[in-house]
Amino acid sequence: MLRKVNSLNGYSLQATDGELGKVKDLFFDDEKWTIRYLVVETGSWLNSRRVLISPYSVVGIDEVDESISVRLSQEQVKGSPDIDTHQPVSRQMEGSFSSYYGLGNYWIGPELWGTGAYPVAGAPGRAEELLQQTSDNTGDYHLRSADNVKGHHIQGTDEEIGHVEDFVFDDESWALRYFIVDTRNWWPGGRKVLLATHWIDHIDWAGSLVNVKLTQEQIRNSPEYDPDQPLSREIEVSLHTHYGMRNYWE
Repeated sequence: MLRKVNSLNGYSLQATDGELGKVKDLFFDDEKWTIRYLVVETGSWLNSRRVLISPYSVVGIDEVDESISVRLSQEQVKGSPDIDTHQPVSRQMEGSFSSYYGLGNYWIGPELWGTGAYPVAGAPGRAEELLQQTSDNTGDYHLRSADNVKGHHIQGTDEEIGHVEDFVFDDESWALRYFIVDTRNWWPGGRKVLLATHWIDHIDWAGSLVNVKLTQEQIRNSPEYDPDQPLSREIEVSLHTHYGMRNYWE
């Protein structure tokens, strides 16, 4: 199922023995465009410390109760590596995190989640070997805060197209499939449009600029995105056909 990233903000995280806290942000990687961690602000039981929760640990998402169930206990989370979510998260830190929880390492292997397309909990893999090979170099950082990327401008081949308002992700693979783009800064009364993450040409992170090989005219004539309606495969096909772009599901 495709969901908006913003829809998870404020969802409660339900451990096997109680509530962990609320979702405050998401970290995704800018290579495979996949959500890697939920940033959870714990309640008074852990002095409102912010912790990371991997989709490897997620059991399910409940829209009615606005909650996310995880296969972790409060004690496990309490003893997890202390990671400053306000600073870049290095691969060394991720390796320690994966080793502690006994999770897979999504960065080892060709698939979206290393050796598979979905975040299936399993053996830790080669965490120790990777930690020996990986330098703690700021140039290796690929995790981005979803909150920080919202507002980035989208630059087409001729003019600016709009800015990032939100993302759409697949709640099975946790892959970010689309940017939701607000076009009102150049198109008075304009609508919201979808741009697939695999259509991106390149990103200037320092300049907060996303570059795509599309024109304003293509955007103006694109299928309209209604955020209040479910995003069906039929709508996705129409979108990709309009732009003449390859899809991600075949």
